[in-house]
Amino acid sequence: MRVLLAEDDALLARRLQTLLEDAGYVVIHSAEGRDAEYQGQIEDIAPAVVDLGLPGLDGLSVIERWRQAGRDFPVLVLTARARWHDKLAGFDAGADDYLTKPFQPEELLLRLRALIRRSAGHAHPRLQCGPLVLDVNAGRFELDGAPLALSAQEHRILSYFMHHPDTVLSRARLGENVYEDGFDPDSNTLDVLIGRIRRKLGSALIHTHRGQGFRLSATP
Repeated sequence: MRVLLAEDDALLARRLQTLLEDAGYVVIHSAEGRDAEYQGQIEDIAPAVVDLGLPGLDGLSVIERWRQAGRDFPVLVLTARARWHDKLAGFDAGADDYLTKPFQPEELLLRLRALIRRSAGHAHPRLQCGPLVLDVNAGRFELDGAPLALSAQEHRILSYFMHHPDTVLSRARLGENVYEDGFDPDSNTLDVLIGRIRRKLGSALIHTHRGQGFRLSATP
């Protein structure tokens, strides 16, 4: 899944990018408000993490412009401003959650996972598709009750499928949410990756829609 990280503190941004990438996210980083707004308008974003003190265009204005344009992905505000009226302003602008600095990395990840889960319509932290279960908070898959061993890229793509069940996902959309350094639509790497996942799951869960993409479903 793609996370937009709007943070102008270079050191903190590097730490957060590493944290998010280690957790399986593809990170788009913006250090300036106008660029953050632009990236949020054009990219397929799962959540955004936004610092309020961005240069060029402040974080509140960035969020407001996204919402005015109909961009409804969840937004987590990350800021040193801890006063109640600052939090209220963030929620009024369209933020979904608010985390003040300093913070624990584990809390940031838990809040992001909860936002992603709720935005996809999942109330429970355990997502299930037939015999396949994803514990969102733990980031762990089980198949028929047993732990499922996956590579980092396999975990990313299967997590994306689990958050979008019974939905035909194009190769381009899947690739953008798996590869950090860009996706070549003419490459067969995605097909190889899905083939590996199918061998681990069995052939009944991931369905191919010729010319359209792939679908995760417990039913044909």
